[in-house]
Amino acid sequence: MRHLLDFSGWDRAEVEALFATARAMKEVLSRPIKQVPALKGRTVATVFFEPSTRTRISFELAAKRLGADVVSFSAQSSSLKKGESLKDTVLTLAAYGVDAFVVRADAAGVPHQVSRWVEAAVINAGDGWRAHPTQALLDAFTLNEALEELQGKKIAIVGDILHSRVARSNAELLGILGAEVWLAGPPPLLPRRGGFFGARVTANLEQALAGADAVMVLRIQKERIPGGLLASEADYRAGYQITEERLSLSKPGAPILHPGPMNRDVELEGTLADGPRSLVLAQVENGQAVRMAVLYHLLLGRAA
Repeated sequence: MRHLLDFSGWDRAEVEALFATARAMKEVLSRPIKQVPALKGRTVATVFFEPSTRTRISFELAAKRLGADVVSFSAQSSSLKKGESLKDTVLTLAAYGVDAFVVRADAAGVPHQVSRWVEAAVINAGDGWRAHPTQALLDAFTLNEALEELQGKKIAIVGDILHSRVARSNAELLGILGAEVWLAGPPPLLPRRGGFFGARVTANLEQALAGADAVMVLRIQKERIPGGLLASEADYRAGYQITEERLSLSKPGAPILHPGPMNRDVELEGTLADGPRSLVLAQVENGQAVRMAVLYHLLLGRAA
């Protein structure tokens, strides 16, 4: 890998190689001293133009666990507020000797543009509605741990599909791994032109959940939804909230995932989020190991 912008050009062998590294990183994180010097002397910049908790913290911890120096950039407290261009901001950071940029932006394509300006590795930490590849990697890694194999498994993704970069990246990656992906939600929150990357799309929640091996629940992205597109939270809960009763349509013991942040008791019953089938905290834990693996492959692969 030169950059990680999406999964274009990836194959199953590359994903499995990265997962093997993530398993090694997870072993590192189980030690009393959770650090190795693999990236000592390297610098990773987290450049976020949107708020984040899990992605930002896990990337910064991942870089530090590997011995790298970390520069944390926030647009709200930068010279962008004085009128500096995005390009000049990025080139300034690059001049400090940054080896990898982790970029989150509210507009699609920003990480791709950054990759054209710098020699450093660029990792897409979420761009608009388009892609969130490391979230998909940690989701698939977590599912693979729970199900042992993703080939032929039915994975239902339920919620605000239209505005979800997580849904897009998961549909792309899970398809590479041989899973059958179903995308379900209210008609106004479904893609206008069919599925992403061969995923099946339906407004029929029961159809998506029937026989599912795992269920991923997505947040209703109020900040991206125009007024009037969705009637009310109460209507959403009545038709699409994942409850114990609805989950019974899936296979017995089917795990539940949620990439966060969660609107508790809106898209998912709180008792399920906290219950034994929930992998929500496992996703958070695995995010650090997977992002360590991404940094390791990108930066050491370049040096090989």
